[in-house]
Amino acid sequence: MLKNKIFNINNSEKFKSIALEVFRLQAAENSVYKEFINYLNIDVNQVKELNQIPFLPIQFFKSHKIVTGNKSEQDIFLSSGTTSMSQSKHYVTDLKIYEDSYSKAFEYFYGNIEDYVVLGLLPAYLERNGSSLIYMVDDLIKKSNHPESGFYLNDHDQLVENIIRLENRKQKILLIGVSFALLDLLDNYNLDLQYTTIMETGGMKGRRKELIREELHSEFIKGFGVDAIHSEYGMTELLSQAYSKGNGIFNCPPWMKVLTRDTEDPFSYLSNGKSGGINVIDLANINSCSFIATQDLGRIYSDESFEVIGRFDHSDIRGCNLMVL
Repeated sequence: MLKNKIFNINNSEKFKSIALEVFRLQAAENSVYKEFINYLNIDVNQVKELNQIPFLPIQFFKSHKIVTGNKSEQDIFLSSGTTSMSQSKHYVTDLKIYEDSYSKAFEYFYGNIEDYVVLGLLPAYLERNGSSLIYMVDDLIKKSNHPESGFYLNDHDQLVENIIRLENRKQKILLIGVSFALLDLLDNYNLDLQYTTIMETGGMKGRRKELIREELHSEFIKGFGVDAIHSEYGMTELLSQAYSKGNGIFNCPPWMKVLTRDTEDPFSYLSNGKSGGINVIDLANINSCSFIATQDLGRIYSDESFEVIGRFDHSDIRGCNLMVL
């Protein structure tokens, strides 16, 4: 089966071949994507290269049910938003693919999950339903098989006490937290950690003043006493994540790829080092849409790593009149 090939990709030629196979599948069996392609007057049979594939604007996940095939959803992941109209909805028809994606990606970048105690400091996500991040971290906590692994909401004293105890045992720790919660923790503590990986998932969620990445990571490095701050690049509309081990430079797992488009022409792509809109190919999204034009701005480097440098608002994205489909 096609989905079994996705996590066995090990070179660019295999990625291209399977991506084009997924594209043809979704062009035929995803009604929204098919209509989008037809609206653009694209001949599916003439698409031979990755940069010829049309990328669906991410806003479609707010207004349409994006599903490939006819299976019923097993879960619906929701983005943060104050109303249902401002929330993206990702209808997931095979949770096993999502579980395979984040489990294999973690192993690819960090090794065996059982080597880590996983601590989640994600209050903004825990306080709402339908978070794909909470689903992932909760499962990683379980897969770690450590009784000390778990979520923390506001009990910073207990969290720090546990971290210090684990550090004294030279136990590897993954502390994954939303930015404002990590800053809240550092309001009352100054740590010097040797065995802990700090992974921030972004977002102040309106709780604190927004900081640029360099300022934010500088505060984290100083407050936690670590050499680098790791980050996760993911979103409700994706079933894969890219990871940064420092300096805000992200790398994708083998079944995920990032391209940068011209912000004035969504069908024109930029060379390495130039800033543009981020397009994501996520082959784990085989049952929704694997080709998504995000609202993030970034640049790609020669080794295919990438940096996220900001966002542009809805009005700046060209081609949004296609939302009437």
